[in-house]
Amino acid sequence: MIVGIIGLGLIGGSMAIDLRKRGFADTILGVEDNPVNAEAAMKLELANEIVPYEECIERSDIVVMAIPVGTAVKMLPDILDHFEKEKDCNRIVIDTCSTKEQIVNGVHYHSMRKRYVATHPMAGTEYSGPWAAMPNLFDGKACIFANTEDSDPKAVKIIEKLYDTLNMRPLYMSASNHDVHTAYVSHISHITSFALALTVLDKEKDEKHIFDLASGGFSSTVRLAKSSADMWVPILMQNRDNVLKVIDTYIDKMKLFRDAISDYDGDRVRTLINDANKIKRIIK
Repeated sequence: MIVGIIGLGLIGGSMAIDLRKRGFADTILGVEDNPVNAEAAMKLELANEIVPYEECIERSDIVVMAIPVGTAVKMLPDILDHFEKEKDCNRIVIDTCSTKEQIVNGVHYHSMRKRYVATHPMAGTEYSGPWAAMPNLFDGKACIFANTEDSDPKAVKIIEKLYDTLNMRPLYMSASNHDVHTAYVSHISHITSFALALTVLDKEKDEKHIFDLASGGFSSTVRLAKSSADMWVPILMQNRDNVLKVIDTYIDKMKLFRDAISDYDGDRVRTLINDANKIKRIIK
């Protein structure tokens, strides 16, 4: 099995490590436009070879797009166009993007649509680049499979095996439902982290105080603010409508706290906190 990974950063690089170590892939071909990242990926042994984009598509049994969703939306039709030129093409392309509806809709009528399996491995950290890649990143996490009815069943089975090798739990849903759910459980977390970081930086012009006073709680809450803008701008733009709804709801909840605190209403604050504590039923 030859797996080609376009983008050997946190997700692509971590996938490369475990797919080869656990015996799913005999060879990992990497595509990296950034020369520094390409050199780092080879030094870190994330790939057997760094190859040009076209060669990766031609040689790989499975092509993984582990790149920002804005780029993936444009790249996917081109990869499927390459597949179309092959007689009896059995190659598969997958993506790892955090939004699904736009990328899925963009190739809905493509003649090679069945060779594409839309996935989102729900794993990651706030770090990026080849240096962020690590083994065991995906263990025990969920992987979303979107609109599998539009993919070839045999292709889906192969990709299920790929994510099983990564020890991930498969979940199946429509692309539109995926984007709603990720807006609530992932995208809003990053926005609030960015906003909190901006709030603290605006107040504390002397950054030394931030680091002196930062405790575990602050660090864990704001860590996502270190996430890459190149990754998150296209996610938030593509999932705009869902994200705006979540932001509006979040602002409403913040106002409940503000009003209760403003009124010196400790009982109302306690009720809000106790209601929020019910999240323990979902997150242990």
